[in-house]
Amino acid sequence: MLDSNGLQHPQSAQLILFGAMGDLAWRLVGPALFNLFLDQQLPAQFSLVGIDRKIDTNQLCQRWQDGVVKFSRRGAPSAADWSAFAQCIDAHTMDIRDKASYAALKQVLNSGADTSDAQVFYLAIPPGLFAAVAEGLASVGLHRDRSRCRVVVEKPLGDSLAAFQEIDRSLRAHFKERQIYRMDHFLGKETVQNILAMRFANPIFEPIWNRRYIDHIAVTVAEDIGVGHRAGYYEHAGALRDMVQNHLLQLMCLVAMEPPVAYDADDIRNKKLDVLRACRQIPADEVSSYAVRGQYAKGWIEGVAVPGYRDEADIDAHSNVETYAAVKLLVDNWRWQGVPFYLRTGKRMAAAVSEISIRFRDIPHNAFPATTGLNSQPVRLVIQMQPEEGMILKFMAKEPGSPLRLRPVDMRFSYCEAFKKPSPGAYETLLRDVLQGDATLFMRSDQVAAAWTLLMPILDAWTANPAPDFPNYPAGTWGPEAAERLVARDGSAWLTPSHAESREVYDCTPHD
Repeated sequence: MLDSNGLQHPQSAQLILFGAMGDLAWRLVGPALFNLFLDQQLPAQFSLVGIDRKIDTNQLCQRWQDGVVKFSRRGAPSAADWSAFAQCIDAHTMDIRDKASYAALKQVLNSGADTSDAQVFYLAIPPGLFAAVAEGLASVGLHRDRSRCRVVVEKPLGDSLAAFQEIDRSLRAHFKERQIYRMDHFLGKETVQNILAMRFANPIFEPIWNRRYIDHIAVTVAEDIGVGHRAGYYEHAGALRDMVQNHLLQLMCLVAMEPPVAYDADDIRNKKLDVLRACRQIPADEVSSYAVRGQYAKGWIEGVAVPGYRDEADIDAHSNVETYAAVKLLVDNWRWQGVPFYLRTGKRMAAAVSEISIRFRDIPHNAFPATTGLNSQPVRLVIQMQPEEGMILKFMAKEPGSPLRLRPVDMRFSYCEAFKKPSPGAYETLLRDVLQGDATLFMRSDQVAAAWTLLMPILDAWTANPAPDFPNYPAGTWGPEAAERLVARDGSAWLTPSHAESREVYDCTPHD
């Protein structure tokens, strides 16, 4: 059966999850699959085989049920709902490094003469194990049916361009590009997907979406939490690799891309790749003019004292890892020539917020007296992703009465207010798309390589030159002073994210 986009809805699917007892499966994959089950978004005949070194079906079901209770947007499941979902789950013990064990796995998967429309191998495991799984699946022919066999991989996809290329070669040695789905959960967020709808389904935006009317664009993804339980990973990654290389660059591409000919996976991904290829390469000797790094010191978050990064558990007391990164990028094409794109992300910042701010150019001639307050706030469009989902158009209006006085006002769109229901989780959207074979929201190999290529000069410069001033911003602030100077050189400033302004907050809590 085809949907309105021409995609085939599978009537049956088999999901094989490597690392089924791990943190990712527990927190994200399990709750997402259960919500899809409740929403009747899974194929009518769906089965899941969880794979780990030590596992049995009862143990797996208990762990996933605990994950659903803790992390599902719906909360604790009813006994009947969970029992029905658990019927889909089976477990298989194996050492994924042992190539001989894949013959037994093939027998398990084909035990019911499986002819499911989709067979998805989800690698919720460290990237260092991707090659072993790919080789093992290929050794018994589980990769051969190109039309129904897919493999899903999670970041980090390496820590450099060379490392990514090595991982990519290990996958593409056995799977075609169309079979590989590279996850970036940011692209599954409803508000992120709505960027395309907002731009290309409404004639009021596209005519002004260019260098003539836009002064600059700022992408902010801030966290108020510290490194938490991710110390082992974060000490080898840092903010630039963890967030900018994938999430923030993907958001920038959606904002900057040209209109697609059709809502087609390859066409949309081609347009996003064009943006990355048009980005001006950063000269190695000018990195400080394009990028700023920071590391949080002790401070206060919502009235609670929190430690600095170097005082966190399992962190090197002399760590030079950045917990904050800000990057200025220039897109050298007809639409965006001369328009800066500022990307920033950090931990232990003043608030948890993700948003894109499109700052419009000031009016060419000011007909109002200076006393009216015309320039008190710039006119801008804000796309909110977290903690609220929506859009705000900020513009100037006259206050009632006289004398003449202007002040900024907001025109707001809220997802939960407009649609009266919570948005599905990002993993729900992406898992549904994998099962349907829709690759629109997934990264292609050349996109990932282009992103790494763009940022390698910064990574190399930071590795060669340790920061002399770490820690350089207190927890509970918006980052180091150097980030303010980065944008001030262009006559710009980081604006306080819109979530911090006083306003009514809508209740998006689901009421089932």
